Amino acid sequence: MALSTLLAHLAAGRFAGVLALTSGGAPTASAAHRVLHLLLRTSPPPPLPRLVALARWSRAHFRAPLPLRLHALLLARLASDGGLHSLLRSELHALAAGRLHSPASILRALPASSRPLVADMLVLALARASQPLAAYDAFLLAGADYPRYRPSAFSVNALLAALVRADRVDLAERAFRAALRRHVSPDSFTFNIVISGLCKTGQLRKAGDVAKDIRAWGLTPSVVTYNTLIDGYCKRGRAGKMYHVDVLLKEMNQAGISPDVVTFNVLINGYCKESNITAAIKVFEEMRQHGIPANVVTYNSLISGLCREGKVEDSLKLVEEMEELGLACTLSTLNSVLNGFCKKGMMVEAEGWVDGMAQRGMKSNVVTYNTLVDGYRRLGKMKEAAAAKGAMAGKGISPNVETYNCLITGFTTSRDWRSVSGLLDEMKEKGVKADVVTYNVLIGALCCKGEVRKAVKLLDEMVEVGLEPKHMTYNTIINGFCEKGDAKGAHEIRIRMEKRKKRANVVTHNVFLKYFCKMGKMDEANVVLNEMLEKGLVPNRITYEIINSGMIEKVVVPYQQVTVAFNFDEFDDVASDDYRDSGGEQENEALAISDDDVMGEAVYDEEYLRSRKQQPISSASEEDEEFWLEHDEEEEYSLSTSEDLEEPQRHKKIGNS
Repeated sequence: MALSTLLAHLAAGRFAGVLALTSGGAPTASAAHRVLHLLLRTSPPPPLPRLVALARWSRAHFRAPLPLRLHALLLARLASDGGLHSLLRSELHALAAGRLHSPASILRALPASSRPLVADMLVLALARASQPLAAYDAFLLAGADYPRYRPSAFSVNALLAALVRADRVDLAERAFRAALRRHVSPDSFTFNIVISGLCKTGQLRKAGDVAKDIRAWGLTPSVVTYNTLIDGYCKRGRAGKMYHVDVLLKEMNQAGISPDVVTFNVLINGYCKESNITAAIKVFEEMRQHGIPANVVTYNSLISGLCREGKVEDSLKLVEEMEELGLACTLSTLNSVLNGFCKKGMMVEAEGWVDGMAQRGMKSNVVTYNTLVDGYRRLGKMKEAAAAKGAMAGKGISPNVETYNCLITGFTTSRDWRSVSGLLDEMKEKGVKADVVTYNVLIGALCCKGEVRKAVKLLDEMVEVGLEPKHMTYNTIINGFCEKGDAKGAHEIRIRMEKRKKRANVVTHNVFLKYFCKMGKMDEANVVLNEMLEKGLVPNRITYEIINSGMIEKVVVPYQQVTVAFNFDEFDDVASDDYRDSGGEQENEALAISDDDVMGEAVYDEEYLRSRKQQPISSASEEDEEFWLEHDEEEEYSLSTSEDLEEPQRHKKIGNS
C-alpha cells in the first residue's frame, strides 16, 4: 500500500478507509491505534492536525481512549510545533477529563525529548478540569522527580485559583511557596489569588504579609489587591476591623492607586454590616464626588443596610433613584425592602410589596416567603405565618429548612407543641432534613421546660447524624442544668463541648458565674471569673451585670477592680474570636435561637449577606397548660417521630429518623 494513498484518505477525513487499507479487515480500535502510532513515527509526520482528527475519531467511534504512551507521543509531537498549542491544550484537557491516569503516569509516559511545555500545560489542563488535587500533584512532580518540566506563572495561577475554589487554601499556600523556591516568576495575579484565598479563610494578617511581598518581587500592588484585602476585613475581620480598612485606604492613596466601583461597594457593604449606615451614606456621596457611577450592587447594599436599621422609607427612595437611573431592581433589592417592612411589623405593606413584585415582572422565591413567615412570627401571628408558608405551594415554591425552623421557633415560643409536631412530621415526609438550628430550637424548648436530660438526648442524636453542635447548643444545655441546680451535669456538658474542640467561651463562663452568684457560692464565682480572664476571654456587659448584682454587692470583688477589667470604650477592638463565635451578648441574655439561625443567611448579592438580629424564645410559665408530662429520664427523644408533641399520653420521639 502506497503511503500517498493512505495520506490522501487521511487528508480527506476518510478515517474508516484509512483503517480498511491498513488492517485488511473490520476496523478496530487497536487498528486505529497502530495506524496513528505508525504515522506519528513517520519522518516527516503527516500534518499533525489530521492526526489529532484521527485520534478524536478513534475515541468517538470506538469509545475507547488512546493508550497512554500513544497519547503521550501525540502530545510531545504537538508541543514541538509552536503553532499547535491550542490542539495540545485540547488533547491535554481530553486526557485530564478521562481521569484514567495519575499525573505521575502521564509524565513517565512522555518521551525523554518532550518539551517542558507539556508538563506546564498538564498542570493547566488538570486545574481547568476541576481536578485541583491532581493538578497539585502534577505541579509537585514537575519540579521534583521531573526537573526538566518547570511550570510557568500562567499554569501556577490556574493551579492556585483551582485550589482556592476548592477551599484548599492550605495547598494553595504551599504551591505558592514552592513556585517561588523553583524560581517561577510570579505576576500580580499570582499574589492576588493567594491573598484572596487567605482572606477567604480569615487569615488576614498572613494575607497582608503576602501583599507586602509584592514589591519585593518588583511588582506593584493593584487596586484588586487592596479591594481583596479591604473586602477580607469587612467580611471576616474582628471588631475594630474598619480601622484596618482605613489604613489600607491611606496606603492606596499614598501609592497613587485610585479606588474603583468595587472599592466603594466593598466599603459601603462593610459599613452597612457594621450597622454604621451614616458612614455608608458618606462613602456613597464620596463615590459620586469621584465621578464613579453606582451600580446595582451599590444600591442593593445600601437598601439592605437601611432596611436592617428600620429605615424602610429611605430605602424606598433609593429604589426610585435606581429606576430613574435605568438600573433594574433585582430580586435581592425587592427582598431587602420586604425585610424592612417585616422588621417594622408593617405586614400590610409587606403583603402589598409581594403583590407588587409580580407587577414588576419579578418572580418571588423562597427567601421572599421566608421573610414573610418571619415577619408574622416576630409579631406572634403564627396563623398568618403558617398561611404564608401555605401560599408558597401556589407559587410553585417548596419550603426549605429555614421555613420550617422559623415556624417551629414561633410555635415553640407560643407553646403550640401540636403544630411543632405536625411540622416535624411534614419535614420528614418531604425529605427536608433537620439541621443544627432545628435541633437548637427543640433543645432550647426542652431546657425551658426543665427537660434537660431529654435535651441531652437530642444533643447525642445531633452528633450521630453528623451535625456539629454550636457553642449555643452546648451553652443552652449548660444553662438548663444550672437552672435546675445541677452544676455537675452542666460541667459534664462543658467537658463534652471541649472534647469537640470548642473551648468554653464568654457565654459559658457567664452561665456558671450567674449560677454560683445565685447560689451564694462567691468563692466558686471568683474562680470562674479568674479563669475567664486568665484564658484571655474579654468580659462583656452581661458579665459585668452578673458580678455587679452578685459579687460586688457581697464585697467579694472590689468595684474598682471590676471596672478596670471592663474597658467598654475599647471592648469592640479587643473582643475575642470566642465571644464573636458565641453569638454576642444576646445569647447571654436569652440563650435562645437567633433569627440568624432561624432564617439562615439569605444571599442577596455576591458582595453581602442579609443578617438578622436575635429575638429570644420565651420560656413557659408554671401557669401554662402542661403539655410536656413528667417522664422517666431514660426515655429516648429523637427527631425520628413527633408523636410526643402530639399526644401527651404517648411520648416517644421528636423528629427525623
